[in-house]
Amino acid sequence: MAEIAVEVVLALPERVLLRRVVLMAGATVAQAVAAAGFGDDGVQVDPQRLGIFGRRVAPDHILHDGDRVEIYRPLTLDPKDARRRRARGH
Repeated sequence: MAEIAVEVVLALPERVLLRRVVLMAGATVAQAVAAAGFGDDGVQVDPQRLGIFGRRVAPDHILHDGDRVEIYRPLTLDPKDARRRRARGH
């Protein structure tokens, strides 16, 4: 079976973690995240907050060679609240 190479990226407030992993064709997003080993850095990954090139996907989504798997963080502030605060000048 052929291999694929994908990038797995996580943007933290203080740094960006990026790992390139090589997996067997047919691998899933969850397998790529596990192979990246971000848990070793103390990072908690929510399997419901994953995407490829900015599009949310399920953990069992099948990857293609060259995909960029993105791990999304929870929002710290609701976007509507942020706009209201900026409009009030805070």
